[in-house]
Amino acid sequence: MKMQSKFLFALAFFMTATFGALHAQDDNVTTEFGVKGGFNMSNFLSDDDEATDENILYGFNAGVYATLPISDFVAIQPEVLFTTRGSELEYNSDLGSQKVKFKLNYIEVPLLVRVNITKNFNLQAGGYASYLVSSKVTGEGSFDFEEDIDTDDLNKFDAGIAAGVGVDFSPISIGVRYNYGLTTIGKERTVAGETFRSPDAKNSNLSVYLSYRLN
Repeated sequence: MKMQSKFLFALAFFMTATFGALHAQDDNVTTEFGVKGGFNMSNFLSDDDEATDENILYGFNAGVYATLPISDFVAIQPEVLFTTRGSELEYNSDLGSQKVKFKLNYIEVPLLVRVNITKNFNLQAGGYASYLVSSKVTGEGSFDFEEDIDTDDLNKFDAGIAAGVGVDFSPISIGVRYNYGLTTIGKERTVAGETFRSPDAKNSNLSVYLSYRLN
């Protein structure tokens, strides 16, 4: 199943469960401050939808979060994270096989609405904005290489929507979240009269995280 399908399922699940949460009782949300980190499975999504699960690049995320209640069971959850994005491509030819990894590193700021369905189970949905701090491409196979990519050749700002679920075992919580990028990674450039974007794709990321409450 592709990440895009997983996102649509998660969004539909969120909307259905949130409606039910309006009738929840005694599911209090408290103010929290903590640290979090986890495991990323990222990919590039293009308009022709050629990306598949085989293109997944594995990485990580780490940072801090806060939970700020606005009602008995709803809170705003801002975060600041360092997170990896990218995609992995594999080529086969008469000259041999080559695996290429396109790696992007961002400072990301999600802003989510968190709804406690029960005291220990919550849903999150909202958006994120991120800033590209470094990028590189590496190759393994017929020949190995590693090369930094000038971030000026890419859109430094990315933004998108996010949805996830979490389970609390205070002071530790675990969760799963999907980020769907709305910004094309490559800048529009013109070379020899031809206009193009490289990469002409958007970020997609599924993450599994662990958080620890500090207060």
